[in-house]
Amino acid sequence: MKIKTILLPLAISLITPCTYAKNKAVQPANNIEYPIGLSNWRVIGTSIRNDNNTQRVILGNTIAIRAARSNMAKTNWPQGAILAKFVWKNESLATWPAATVPGKFVHAEIMVRDTKKYAATGGWGFARWKGEDLQPHGTDSRAADACFSCHQAAKETDFVFTRPAKLP
Repeated sequence: MKIKTILLPLAISLITPCTYAKNKAVQPANNIEYPIGLSNWRVIGTSIRNDNNTQRVILGNTIAIRAARSNMAKTNWPQGAILAKFVWKNESLATWPAATVPGKFVHAEIMVRDTKKYAATGGWGFARWKGEDLQPHGTDSRAADACFSCHQAAKETDFVFTRPAKLP
């Protein structure tokens, strides 16, 4: 009996796509709430942008992680997948100048997969929060349209630039 009591809440937490913040300090961006526990999600991949000297860690909720690990994500991310990016300016490590490490935090971004709700933007909702105080960037669909415009270049990979890192 005790095992069932423990496992049932665990099983439910694993299939719940996301819990959203109700914290007044983090306002929604583009009508999307900032996910609770986002900094504890698992890593899907990383990227570096040479054009603006930033690096990113791309995280995913349970649905996105499952898709990334099973190669489902190459062309079709499933409903409920949420991808998140934390972005920092690049900085050299003082004790080892050849190493590039995260410097100043720039912003957090998320993409929410819901093909019905976000049909006009390729089935993805887009949101961004700037700075360590997570100020919303955009409050309506115009900001999402700007994101989607850029993501057109990744149409062959379901509008997602992220390449899941291969794990041994």
